[in-house]
Amino acid sequence: MNILRWALTGALGLSLSLPSHALTAEQAFAMAAADGNAARVEAINAAVLAPDADGRLAAYLQALADDAVRTAGGQAYAVHDDAATDPATGAPAPLPAGAEEVINNNYLRGVIASAQAALALTSGDVQARRAAARKLADEPDASRLPLIDKALASETDEPVRALLARARAAGWLGSEDVAQRLQAVQQLAQLKTPETQLLLNQRLADEPDPAVRQAIQAALSAIAESLAWGDRLGAVFSGLSLGSVLLLAALGLAITYGLMGVINMAHGELIMIGAYATYVVQVLFQRWLPESWFGGYLVLAIPVAFVSSALVGAVLERGVIRFLYGRPLETLLATFGISLVLQQAVRSLFGAQNVGVENPAWMSGGVALLPNLTLPFNRIAIIVFAFAVLGVLAFLIAKTRLGLFVRGVTQNRAMAACVGVNTARTDTYAFALGSGIAGLAGCALSQIGNVGPDLGQNYIVDSFLVVVLGGVGQLAGTVYAALGLGVLSKLLEGWTGAVLAKIAVLLFIVVFIQKRPQGIFALKGRSAEA
Repeated sequence: MNILRWALTGALGLSLSLPSHALTAEQAFAMAAADGNAARVEAINAAVLAPDADGRLAAYLQALADDAVRTAGGQAYAVHDDAATDPATGAPAPLPAGAEEVINNNYLRGVIASAQAALALTSGDVQARRAAARKLADEPDASRLPLIDKALASETDEPVRALLARARAAGWLGSEDVAQRLQAVQQLAQLKTPETQLLLNQRLADEPDPAVRQAIQAALSAIAESLAWGDRLGAVFSGLSLGSVLLLAALGLAITYGLMGVINMAHGELIMIGAYATYVVQVLFQRWLPESWFGGYLVLAIPVAFVSSALVGAVLERGVIRFLYGRPLETLLATFGISLVLQQAVRSLFGAQNVGVENPAWMSGGVALLPNLTLPFNRIAIIVFAFAVLGVLAFLIAKTRLGLFVRGVTQNRAMAACVGVNTARTDTYAFALGSGIAGLAGCALSQIGNVGPDLGQNYIVDSFLVVVLGGVGQLAGTVYAALGLGVLSKLLEGWTGAVLAKIAVLLFIVVFIQKRPQGIFALKGRSAEA
């Protein structure tokens, strides 16, 4: 196979010196029905090297890819909707009776796809050229080296040139020349990407020359060391991302449970309500507003999610919770029942299946810091959003009149009532605030996963663990616990797997609480007084 490829490469190299011409009828027939795969590949590559000013070669390659080519009497025909055309001229042509269908095996389909990618390298759209160069780099073949050299000679975009250089070096790995294979290994070793690591590993299994094998092994060691840093940083970022999600989910619980002492088993459903409120806002934007406005739906969804969950929380507090203060077991049972009611209500309104919430365009994509490390914009946005919510909540608790009343009622309800604080109203406001923050968590979670009736159940246990580990009633402890558990979980997953990591984290929390029952920070609030 290598001898065949390099023979084709030599033929293509000679064709570079020939005058450029448009697709001819003879070329079209050779591309479709020449004797043997090698002759068809040679005809396809030779055609791609010539300019395609009229676009007929691109159209003919697409017809070949679609199995829409017939041959008869030494002539090829492109057939679309039962109408035949001459691929060289584009003019309609009668399809002879008994025309044979052109059959392409998987190898030829790959050659045709690579030829289409090579044509795209001349596109004026840089994104199209990058996609084409990436395809050639991902499917290296020595027979395509003339195409790559031709594109490199005129390409000015550095990312495209880097991809083409990788494709050329990968093609050299199949060379019969040992010196050229060594040069290819050296160039690929400098890239230090997962793709080059895979390529060199594949070549190592087939490489007969000891010097080249030694060079490949040295290159693989250097690449592995470089990629290890990307894996470590990726695990830390994933931990921060998970920690920010846990932080958002636990902040509301830090108020309702930490400050007020209410074991609210419906907290997960308040998160779910915020997520569904985001979905409703998205649907309204899609149906009633111009498409260009869709990217701003999330800005409106944030206050809507907060208000929706806060209102449900206020009704819950005034209708049920206020009669159960000081009775934690009854509160647990009551809120658990309410959580089931809320889940069934959502199923009745939106159905039992998950609903999809789309990311705005500005949250799509990511930042590539290393070859194997890309930070998604939606995850970055959630981390920033979590700390923004934390800052606003800390300001409300420490610097506002409502925060003063909440802290006063938490520390000494009777004394706060004696100095004129309406404790019942303060309880409602505080519970609604915690519920609203849960709604904000739901809004954020809708951007990284599906929204369904069971959404909140995935976070309720972890939220309680974060609040207890951090210290009941302590926002700072909630932050440390959420981020610490997130990073610890992701680091352990890389060593033990997801299941064992979850078990290890749970055991760590159990042991920590045994040794320090008050959590990271000292316990304060009604529970402490009790």
